Amino acid sequence: MSKKNLNERALDYHAAAPAGKIGITVTKPTETQDDLILAYTPGVAEPVRRIHKNPEDAYRYTAKGNLVAVITDGTAVLGLGNMGALASKPVMEGKAVLFKRFAGIDVFDIEVNAPEPEDFINTVARIAGGFGGINLEDIAAPHCFEIERRLSERLDIPVFHDDQHGTAIIAAAGLLNALELQGKSLEEARIVCLGAGAAGIASMRLLLALGARKQNIFMVDRKGVIHTRREDLNEYKLIFANDTEARTLADACAGADVFVGVSGPDLFTPDMLRSMAEKPIVFALSNPDPEILPELAHKTRSDLIMATGRSDYPNQVNNVLGFPYIFRGALDVRARTINEAMQIAAVHALARLTREPVPKSVLDAYGLKHLEFGPEYIIPKPLDSRLIEVVPPAVARAAVDTGVARITPAKG
Repeated sequence: MSKKNLNERALDYHAAAPAGKIGITVTKPTETQDDLILAYTPGVAEPVRRIHKNPEDAYRYTAKGNLVAVITDGTAVLGLGNMGALASKPVMEGKAVLFKRFAGIDVFDIEVNAPEPEDFINTVARIAGGFGGINLEDIAAPHCFEIERRLSERLDIPVFHDDQHGTAIIAAAGLLNALELQGKSLEEARIVCLGAGAAGIASMRLLLALGARKQNIFMVDRKGVIHTRREDLNEYKLIFANDTEARTLADACAGADVFVGVSGPDLFTPDMLRSMAEKPIVFALSNPDPEILPELAHKTRSDLIMATGRSDYPNQVNNVLGFPYIFRGALDVRARTINEAMQIAAVHALARLTREPVPKSVLDAYGLKHLEFGPEYIIPKPLDSRLIEVVPPAVARAAVDTGVARITPAKG
């Protein structure tokens, strides 16, 4: 299919009546006069009074408990850059579709025209009360870190920047499985991360929480290796400043066990791959064009395990494996936040699921005859219906165990 045909089909898809991809469904009867009396005035006054007396009753009498706001400022839209708030709306609607399709969660997409982080933070904080959670999306680094941190401190509902943590969680699950298959440990693995934006920094932070060693992580940005003698590092990059003589990506890759790319196409060369340790692991996640194409990577190293961000290759690191189910688990216990323990619970749940026998429904969905845990299956498939049964309960349990849940999960 040509790119032109794809573009035309996408435009037709979005423009078909009704325009866009989401709508609102009425969930209560509205057929009679009595229905309308209950739905609006005067009947609606009683739940208003109840919520005024006890704000927690909003979970009982409104859609708050199953409603997430997907919010952006449009400064980092897909791989397109700063497209502005309004132009980001198709992406935010798409996110809403995925929340509903995979986890039954309702979404309002909100595009905020806020030139400064302070404006954005204040706007989101003022509207947050009506939602059970906030999914931040397509916000450029480094502002995204401050925005998420300050909103998390200010609000008593989950605030989750999926471009950071979604990628980190899925990649970490796949990496744990790949390391086991290659006979390596996270604690000892030498890891190179190309890209020091939202996804790169969050991914390496999560790996540290899972047991990786800071001295074994070599982060590379546009100026080269992030090392202790650089004086141009912001507070987020400074965390990963390594005391090393390595200065270039090629220097860092020599002898490395793992390469994680969250940068741009064709930046990881065959020579860099050849210089890595035995049984290397390559996560080339730039999308749609990875840091190195799988065909070239496998031709260069036969002992490789590889993942990309693309659906047409094995081992796709796809955020839809994470955010719908993580929010489902958080909403089910009315969590006040999505903390590190909940993220780690999602990592391990995804990693364990990959090791289970693959049901026929998944094979049929992907036109496969056989699939089992191994070099070409280290991450669950997005259309695996077991995800909703596995990830949300793990996240919910972690919320309860860490004291951030308002209620305990229903048994059954």
